[in-house]
Amino acid sequence: MVREWTRDDTVGLLPVPTARDDKYTRGVVALRTGSAAYPGAAVLGVEAAWRTGAGYVRYVGGAVDAVLARRPETVAGTDIGDTRVGAWVIGSGTDAAHRSDHEQAALGHILAGSAPVVVDAGALDLADAAVAPVVLTPHAGELARLRGMLDLPDVDLETEDARIAAAAETAERVRATVLLKGARTVVAGPGAESIVVGDAPAWLATAGTGDVLAGILGTLLAANPDRPHTETAAAGAWLHGYAAARASGAVGGAVGHPIVALDVAEALPSAIAELLS
Repeated sequence: MVREWTRDDTVGLLPVPTARDDKYTRGVVALRTGSAAYPGAAVLGVEAAWRTGAGYVRYVGGAVDAVLARRPETVAGTDIGDTRVGAWVIGSGTDAAHRSDHEQAALGHILAGSAPVVVDAGALDLADAAVAPVVLTPHAGELARLRGMLDLPDVDLETEDARIAAAAETAERVRATVLLKGARTVVAGPGAESIVVGDAPAWLATAGTGDVLAGILGTLLAANPDRPHTETAAAGAWLHGYAAARASGAVGGAVGHPIVALDVAEALPSAIAELLS
């Protein structure tokens, strides 16, 4: 059986603070993303984490200046210190081929912890060694490469059935949640019912939107520590698509217009407000 994720499903995972909350209880997200070559990935992920409702965002990657220029409320530095992290985001805007020994050790430390980790792009090669609960966010090409590293068979990902089967098999192999990005996103977890998330506008297929998704997922994981990660990941994908629809004007069957990734992040607060109204 495959579950089709809905708007109502998503609403139940959106973080809504109460009078008893503080910046820590609202969710602490830490990101080790971006690089000198791709600082924008860090900016987009941090922006999305704040815009989704995180109470506290830490940044410890290689794009500190760019992050602080855009979001000065971010706590940035080379050391996470004693901050209580609810979820990590790693890999966006990085390249495993150029990873230093220091970076390898830092990522290994994160993946050996207990906080959930969103593993994107340049960190997907580390998935099989993770001890922490992880949510992998590959697109089709990245999933094919990951499966090769895991000695899983080549598969044709052209049909939805094949995408669901490949995501589920990979999730079982690495004992992690796999979010396979696409026009209809597939979320699979070991022993869990697979989920399909549709309705995202085609305008969402543009550079940087995956970095925004990673930031959204980090915030929702930090805010929902007791929910299954497959459900949290599906909610993040649905919210991502809905914010893109609002940003592009593609709501209610309208054709819409081009957008950039930052438009999606900036549309998150109004999208959340509408969902909660």
